[in-house]
Amino acid sequence: MHRDESLNDLPTGLAAPARRALAGAGYVRLEQLARVREADLLKLHGIGPKALSLLRQALADRGLSFAEH
Repeated sequence: MHRDESLNDLPTGLAAPARRALAGAGYVRLEQLARVREADLLKLHGIGPKALSLLRQALADRGLSFAEH
């Protein structure tokens, strides 16, 4: 098992390119994304509207959201 897999709580439906983009930027936990703006995530290669939607919903399920600014 990869070292970070047990800590990774990103949505299971997230495509591999999106997972790689997030991991490459240092994001392995959903709660980390609550400190990031959607616009900044969209700059990552591999993050598109579908990935953003999945992440937005996963955050909302936990009572969290992306940073506003």
